[in-house]
Amino acid sequence: MKVLRFFACALAWLAAFLCAIWAAGALYFDFPKAGAFAAILFVIALLAIVIFVRGRLLKLGIIFGAGALVAAWWLTLKPSNDCRWQADVAQTAWAEINGDEVTVHNVRNCDYRTETDYTPHWETRTVRLSQITGIDLAIDYWGSPWIAHPIVSFQFGDAPPLCFSIETRKKVGQTYSTIGGLYRQFELIYIVADERDVIRVRTNYRKEDIYLYHTTISPAQARERFLEYIHSLNALRNKPRWYNAITTNCTTSIRTQHPPNERLPWDWRILLNGKADEMLYQDHALATGGLSFSELKQRSLINERARAADQDPNFSRVIREGLPPAD
Repeated sequence: MKVLRFFACALAWLAAFLCAIWAAGALYFDFPKAGAFAAILFVIALLAIVIFVRGRLLKLGIIFGAGALVAAWWLTLKPSNDCRWQADVAQTAWAEINGDEVTVHNVRNCDYRTETDYTPHWETRTVRLSQITGIDLAIDYWGSPWIAHPIVSFQFGDAPPLCFSIETRKKVGQTYSTIGGLYRQFELIYIVADERDVIRVRTNYRKEDIYLYHTTISPAQARERFLEYIHSLNALRNKPRWYNAITTNCTTSIRTQHPPNERLPWDWRILLNGKADEMLYQDHALATGGLSFSELKQRSLINERARAADQDPNFSRVIREGLPPAD
């Protein structure tokens, strides 16, 4: 009985500690103008409660109550499409569907000189659903081998590829923070872009590693996925959403935009998405050409080809040279 009581007490205090840490972080990152000061006061107040208030249950009740009050305030924070955005996320993509034709507005195609020195270009492109031939997937590693950024590239029989990249929409002066991404620091944005923009900026200027794969998805399934992206970005333009590094990120958003009955079963590699290509290989979702996963991944690294192609109008063709053909 004493052992059970000890473990129950330990779990309660662990939960209280996590609640306090989360609440302090919410104040630090999201409280307007004086977040650090508010977080420090909150922590001092909780420490005073732990030291001076008598009774474990009362202490726990006050801590959980304080966390609940912070959560109630935090949930009132609303995302917006009207802020001073950085130039590369200044516009939101949206689309019009007219039968077989889909006209996509605000397709990004920047002219890069360096990672931070570029001229933004926002284009309008019209594609035909009947001309979608498949999907290629680019996996971008920007730090840890466990975490990556997926870029979905739709292939057309009569038009250049069109990429979709789900990202944080950063305001002027903001930089990405993984911990900040757990709170309400960033709005979510669906970037629609030319491959010479969204892939080339990563390989040629940010010096990140990109692995490009053909998928085995059929043209009919690719059209369904394309329309999911279109409906999602139109919805986001009308009703902005918060980005969250765990629940609403560049990978989980792809999964949740599928109809519930069509979603892939949950896999830890959806969250630790640096291993997502291995998961897709095991699920026979990638064109392999009979290669092992390690051989396929080695062949799929496109950085050298992307840097050699650079501003070549045939950039998309050049970066695919040597890849196993789509099945």
